[in-house]
Amino acid sequence: MPKVALYNMEGASVGEIELKDEVFGVEVNKDALYQVTKMQLANKRQGTQSTLTRAEVRGGGAKPWRQKGTGRARHGSSRSPIWTKGGVTFAPKPRDYSYTLPKKLRRLALKSALSSKVQENNIIVMDSLALSEAKTSEMVKVLKNLKVEDKALLVIPSKDVTVERAARNLPNVKLAFVNTINVLDILNYKRFIITQDAARLVEEVYG
Repeated sequence: MPKVALYNMEGASVGEIELKDEVFGVEVNKDALYQVTKMQLANKRQGTQSTLTRAEVRGGGAKPWRQKGTGRARHGSSRSPIWTKGGVTFAPKPRDYSYTLPKKLRRLALKSALSSKVQENNIIVMDSLALSEAKTSEMVKVLKNLKVEDKALLVIPSKDVTVERAARNLPNVKLAFVNTINVLDILNYKRFIITQDAARLVEEVYG
């Protein structure tokens, strides 16, 4: 079982915590990470792009000039894709890019992402996170004590309005709950900060 240091809100080490091998100590599967990340990015696409085909562009009903005798190439419509102001060849239309992957593959990717943070020493486990006030300065103080200067994903067990309000104005910090963590966020944020209770809940849910 991987052992990591346990920190309090003052940034002092208060012991160690053992994390489950089944969640935080698996062999990192890069292919699973790639597939799930690709799926998440595809599912985030709006798919609302739309341009006009030659059939939808206004005008172009009359033949521009007669078929023969002008010395110019024959044309049937001024809205052909090769004309200025013409339609678009293979015009993109609204579509749904989303798809799903097997649950086992998605779980493997999540465990791989969590394990990679442990292997890279980019995980910080806190004994608790209880702020006295819902102020950004309070959260900044905690991050400063933990010496976190990079982008950080902060995971707590469940909804906490005080912590949410204190963290929402920090551009480099994203707050997540145990049931909302995902591979894309874990990989996008360099530091992974999680409370002890949240870590145990992650092990229980995904172990």
